[in-house]
Formats: sequence, structure tokens, C-alpha cells
Amino acid sequence: MTEFKVPELGENVASGDVAKVLVSVGDTVKKEQPVLELETDKATIEVPSSVAGVVKEIRVKKGDKVQVGAVIFTVDDGGAAGNGAGSAAGKAAAPAPAAPPAEAKPEPKPEPKPEPKAEAKVVSMPPRPSTPLGAGQPVEASAAPAPAAAPAPSNLMPAAASPAVRRLAREIGVDINAVVGSGPVGRISQEDVKEHARRILSSVGSPSTALGASAGAGALTARASRPMPDFAKWGEVQREAWTNIRRVTSEHLSYSWNTVPHVTQFDKADVTALEELRKKYKDQVVKAGGNLTVTAMLVKVLATALQKFPQFNASIDPDRGEIIYKKYVSVGVAVDTDRGLLVPVIKDVNHKNITQIAVELQQLAEKARDRKLTVEEMSGGSMSLSNLGGIGGTYFTPIVNWPEVAILGVSRGGAEPVWKDGQFVPRQMLPLSLSYDHRLIDGADAIRFLRWVVEAIEQPFLLSLIG
Repeated sequence: MTEFKVPELGENVASGDVAKVLVSVGDTVKKEQPVLELETDKATIEVPSSVAGVVKEIRVKKGDKVQVGAVIFTVDDGGAAGNGAGSAAGKAAAPAPAAPPAEAKPEPKPEPKPEPKAEAKVVSMPPRPSTPLGAGQPVEASAAPAPAAAPAPSNLMPAAASPAVRRLAREIGVDINAVVGSGPVGRISQEDVKEHARRILSSVGSPSTALGASAGAGALTARASRPMPDFAKWGEVQREAWTNIRRVTSEHLSYSWNTVPHVTQFDKADVTALEELRKKYKDQVVKAGGNLTVTAMLVKVLATALQKFPQFNASIDPDRGEIIYKKYVSVGVAVDTDRGLLVPVIKDVNHKNITQIAVELQQLAEKARDRKLTVEEMSGGSMSLSNLGGIGGTYFTPIVNWPEVAILGVSRGGAEPVWKDGQFVPRQMLPLSLSYDHRLIDGADAIRFLRWVVEAIEQPFLLSLIG
């Protein structure tokens, strides 16, 4: 018998919820055949089989939460395990399956993600306090007795945790070496860090400590100090567990809101000429496999603007006191799905024309709605775009998609009377909302950026003129 275990799913992905088991007992599976759908943080991953044979036992069901390394099913491989030798001697010499168990792999020593990458330019800033901006007092500093109650950390090797998990521990003031990991070989997940912080707060029992920690952790532990009322006293209620996507969205936006000092500026763009071009060439783009939308055209506008205003294509590293300027240009586009908001990223937009962008945008949107997006397809954005115009509304204040420093919101356009050449004429006007991180971007720079975007929209020829 050979066991199929959950393989490594990607950077910072330690577990997932079983969305669908694609095989049944008695099925014959081949290597690389999709056998499982896992819903992880922000994506549903189709997991291929690393083993071949007849399925004998399935150990999970839909809705189960599984860690990397967990056994999903067993197969009878007919003696073909290991190096593929079919003889009894070969089987005796190599009884292990082709993919060694995840538990048997030596855990690599975690190292911080190298900063900056080759394509990024780093400029030093004045040193900042090690406590993240917007953070409250660290949990251990406020709760002296807590470390005594925590499990003793191992002194033999550093804690097994990814850079993102270590960053979360720093932000909420938790000693990563005091956290007990629930993953394979004791690997520590973000949920392990949060649970450790909750235990500390519970042992101290101080509302002020809980509030201080929640300020730095994006309100992850605020519920410890304010219990929910019993809504059933007033009528019938229904409780449903949060999906991974809704939970992660909540945590991410809470962190961004508590970390980034947001400012939003508004403007309107005359899209009359842009609409004429869109209608003129939309059939040509359809033949190429895309849909020529205002969103696709705005993605190209933003790509050009990011090259002209490099501070918008940057991120802040407060721990190092640095600004990271990115040399690549990629734009994330918010997509509304039945599971919540997903933001696939169109990579290297500056090297693509509007037709290519339109085709790729449609493909990514379809994958988002079909739960086929990968983690990589939602990573590496320079700036994000959220278009709610198809639903309605005039203006809104989008939250910056940290670690980006800006996001453009688009609302529903419509015909308005505009004073032009001594008279009012009907023009199609599009409301725009630019939110940005005021730590890096000043108001004057933001309005220059937004006005440049407006002028590029109103004069589409500019895109061809300046590339």
C-alpha cells in the first residue's frame, strides 16, 4: 500500500479545507491526475496525485481541514512503488513510495525572504521603531507573567515558521520560539501564532492588554475583550462558519486598515472618446478571445502611470527603514465571486497591449469564479484596481491592498452636462477614487497621479504617444 499525502502547496500555505475529493474507492489513479480540490487562503488548488494505483481507502471528506503532509488516501500500487522496479527483490529493496512522507523530510531552517529582489531598488529611509506602525504595546510587554505559562521553546534549532508567520508574530508581540506548531515536524502556522496570543490574553484577563494587541494584529484578538451578545434572545438566528477566503480577507483588510494611514482623493474623467474607441474595437478583441472593457483599458493606463510615478509602485519596509521600489509593473484587479473578493494579478502589464490585457483579464476572472486561481496568480501586484461600476454607486473609499501603497476605485459612469466651448454638452463621466498610503505618498503627489490618469483616459492617444 502507498499513501498519498498533501504535498507542499506553495509559500506560506500550510493547510486547506477539502473542497472536493475527485476519486472514489476502487478508482485507478495515475500520477499527475487531479485527485483533490483544496480551498486555501484566497485560492482553490487542484492537487495532482504523486502516486499511481487502485484507491483502497479515503481518509478525508468534504469540509475537513488538512495540513501539509496529511494522508488523503491509500492505493494498492501492485508492487510498483519506489523506483518502479516490479520484481519482488526490487520491492524488498525499495519499499518506500516514490514521494517520501512529508514527516520524514528534514525541516529546512527558515530564512527571511531576501529583500530586495534583483528587480527591486531599495532606498534607505530614516530608522523607525521596531514596533510596526499602528501597533499597540507588545503582548508580552503588557503581560509579564504570560511567558511563564507558555510552552518552553526548543533551544536546539530555530522555530519552523515561514517569513509571513514570523512577521505576524513580531507584529502582535509574540515570541515565535514559544509557539507550539501544529503542522508537520512542528511547523508553525499563522493560526498557531494567533491561538498562542489568545491563550496569553486569556491568562492575563486584561481588557486593556487585549485592545493593545488587537491594534497591532488587525483586530485578530479584539473579540477576547468584547464577547458577542446572545442574538437568539431577540429572534431566530443562523450561524455559519467563515470560509477560508472570507476569514483571510477579513484579517488582511483589518491589518491594512490598522497599518496604512489611508487618504482617498476623488475626481472624474470624461470617457466619451474612450467609449467610442472601445465600441469601435470591441469585436476585434472578442475575436482574440477577450472582452474590451473599461477595466482592461484602465489597467493599461495604470501601468503607464506607475512608470511615471515610481512612488506608487513601491512598498514600505518599516522594520528595515526602507522603501522598496519595484522595477516590474503588475496590476491586480478585484473580482467579485460567490465566495468573496479575489484579486488576480496581471503580470508585466507594461509589456502588453490592451488586447493582450483584455484576454488575460477575462481568463483570470473566469478562473477566479471557477475556483481555479493559484496563489501565484494572486501575488506580486504593484497596485490594485477595483471597478464597481457594473453594480452602481458614485464614489467609494477602497482599502489599500497591503503591501501595495495605492488602489484605484472606479464607480458607475453616466451622461452629465459639461460646460465646453461656451455651452453645456452631454459627456460620459467616470468617477474615480484613489486611496493611498500617506506614509509614502503626499496629497500633492496623489492628485498629480490622479490627474495624469484622468488626462490619459480623456486623451487615449497619449497611451500610444508615450508607450
